[in-house]
Amino acid sequence: MPGSKVGDSLRIKGPTTSRVRRHENADGRVPVGNFAPTAIIPAPPPRPNRSPRLLGDFATASVEEITAVVVEHFRPSGSKTWKPQQETREFLGYLAGFPGDTWQERWEASSHDAGRPVGQAAGDNVALRRRLSAAAGRAFAMRLIHPTLLGLRSNTFTRYAPWFRSVANDPWLEEFCERVDRLPVGAARRGRTKSDVCYALTVFGIDLDGLTPEALLHYAVECRAHALAGENAESGTYSGTLAWPVLHEMGQFPASAPKTLRAAVTRGQLSVEEAVDRHQIRNREMRDLLVEYISRRSAELDYSTLRHLINRLVKTFWKVIEEINPSQADLRLSEETFTQWKEKLLVLPGGKPRLDMDGPLLAVRALYLDLHTWSVAEPERWAKWVAPCPVRDVDLRHFQLRRRRLQERMANRTRVRQPLLPILSQHVNDSWHQLKTLLEAARSVSPGEEFVHDDTTWLRVSCNPRHNRPPVRVVNRATGELVRLSWEENAAFWQWAVVETLRLAGLRAEELTELSHLSVRQYQRANGEVVALLVISPSKSDRERVIPMSAELFHVIAQIIRRHRSEHGTVPVCVRYDLHEKVWSEELPYLFQTIHGGTQRGMSTTTVWRMIRRACKELAATHPEFANVHFAPHDFRRLFATELVNNGLPIHIGAALLGHLDIRTTRGYVAVFDEDVISHYQQFLTRRRAERPTTEYREPTREEWTDFQDHFDKRRVELGSCGRPYGTPCAHEHACIRCPMLSIDPKMLARLNELEEDLTARRNRAIEEDWQGEVEGLDLTLTFLRGKREQARRFERTGPVTLDVPVVPHQKPQLTGGR
Repeated sequence: MPGSKVGDSLRIKGPTTSRVRRHENADGRVPVGNFAPTAIIPAPPPRPNRSPRLLGDFATASVEEITAVVVEHFRPSGSKTWKPQQETREFLGYLAGFPGDTWQERWEASSHDAGRPVGQAAGDNVALRRRLSAAAGRAFAMRLIHPTLLGLRSNTFTRYAPWFRSVANDPWLEEFCERVDRLPVGAARRGRTKSDVCYALTVFGIDLDGLTPEALLHYAVECRAHALAGENAESGTYSGTLAWPVLHEMGQFPASAPKTLRAAVTRGQLSVEEAVDRHQIRNREMRDLLVEYISRRSAELDYSTLRHLINRLVKTFWKVIEEINPSQADLRLSEETFTQWKEKLLVLPGGKPRLDMDGPLLAVRALYLDLHTWSVAEPERWAKWVAPCPVRDVDLRHFQLRRRRLQERMANRTRVRQPLLPILSQHVNDSWHQLKTLLEAARSVSPGEEFVHDDTTWLRVSCNPRHNRPPVRVVNRATGELVRLSWEENAAFWQWAVVETLRLAGLRAEELTELSHLSVRQYQRANGEVVALLVISPSKSDRERVIPMSAELFHVIAQIIRRHRSEHGTVPVCVRYDLHEKVWSEELPYLFQTIHGGTQRGMSTTTVWRMIRRACKELAATHPEFANVHFAPHDFRRLFATELVNNGLPIHIGAALLGHLDIRTTRGYVAVFDEDVISHYQQFLTRRRAERPTTEYREPTREEWTDFQDHFDKRRVELGSCGRPYGTPCAHEHACIRCPMLSIDPKMLARLNELEEDLTARRNRAIEEDWQGEVEGLDLTLTFLRGKREQARRFERTGPVTLDVPVVPHQKPQLTGGR
């Protein structure tokens, strides 16, 4: 067809290639931001030999012929038969006023392909504007006109997908729409998903079997670049996000293509050359030197450390040197130049003082010393760059002092947050349980019915009946507030799960997100008792470890598995994007996962940060101490280490639980009560040296192993079980009800009530006799008793959970980490 734009319909102004231009804003395009296609290159599909026109070729047909086909095909009902006739005649009559031999040429001459809506031709006549838009939509659907992306999307259609499907009559497209209709999302999102594919097929002039991953990605990128689907410069949202996994699942896309659109547009790892070139070094020789040096160092570094090295050497060091002395061509820096660089190093680009002075200084010093060393073995390659190292010993003289100041700041941070942790834990626990009970009450009534919960009257409102999984929404009859109950309960649950797992396990944020169903293990003792274990995948120290789960931690993990099983029947298998290494993981049943773009995906560390920050923000309204305090995931790890050691656990055991290779790292974490830590540690070493034989890592004898197993039997007491470590005596003189090591068996709640009655009677007698010391002691005991009872009731409410622990053959769980 003359003037056809098939294949060129997504073209932007100026010279382009099939790659997306990342930094172009002159024509109003939205910046790509942190997302850019790397897995596949976006490109329009090849031009079809013949454009699909099932209703016929009407390129030069008369207005009456086209109108008759429109009326016959779209089949309006009853008295509305005249509407498509009038709309089509008005639209074609408007196009007839432009030059051209075909309707396509007249459309192109109208300049609507540049993004001007057809309705603008009607001026202030709203009714005519609607009729022209509807007629244009039918003309696009029947392939009378091939619009560009801007020409199509600048108009608004309410029924474009049904129109297009009725004309296409494509069984493959119908199967796609049927799969979309089964997605557990709202009707509006399902409609946008089907429209996205119909729009793409329209502008490319193809059927669904010709839609490739490159073509859909090209459509999605251009939609975002022109802000045609509500995206903005900061978001990573794309059109076609839901359509991509459906097309991949039905086999339209090859198995080698990414399974989600997000995986196709995530930038991923940059090469050393790309990362260095982002900083635009002017001196080409210095740029090549830095690339070659960093490439050689990269063999021993992970990607996250490599990025830090590039930033320090290129951005923080040499880029600033070029600003100070633009004529600098080698590493032989003058004293004046290096002094100015050190002065600039004191302040961050944003104006705040730099706390990490040693990182850039050590990186620069390593650069100079490495070149000295390498030039001995390869002088032809490195000798020309050898120069005196400008970083003197005096520059690093206060290194240890700065390290101590850093530890002091971390210790102070832990001191401030230690009394706030119980408040935060109680808040997320109460928030979830309140919403959980309210959700259960709302589900017990039908939409439109009222119910009373906690002395408040609520009305359950009805949702869109076309939603495959209708959400639960309620209205507070007293205030009129609409609560998205199912959504808020889900958010509160994951907030509780994140905070409690970090608090009880002392995990790093990335270790939390890497937990999967396969991480849950069990060890069965000879007497039948089962010990729950949690396998922590290698992360920072590249060292796998196995930690025994406390009753509270086991409760949290069980609740996560229960939620997945209730929603999906099992723990779904999904992928996770590693923000540090910039790679996608293999598919695993991750415990912490959420829905992104209609598909399950492992939770990111950024999401963990946001959940904790949201909980602190909610508390700030009622607890002013949270106003200027923010918890980070690593704060929970430091608090966990502090609690372990201060409760008497040997510090080397704490190091194993935390996954530290050096015990001094653990000592740095436990800085709140430094004197107590040192005292406990020295006492433990003295006792251990006196009692243990020199060959302490020998195989245990049968008697020793039996004694070890008997220890767990001796921990059983009337109210439950004691959690004190093996080989340690009772530190609280058998005052079990006050001991934090006691885990209450929910079956003994009745016994706790009896003890409370007895303690209350004793307290009343002490008040009558004026035994003030006895009253104080009994009050303390009653406080501990009520806390234990509340904890046991929380466990009792959840009931038993079937974990379905996956069995990994030929893998024997270990009780200690790493070795």
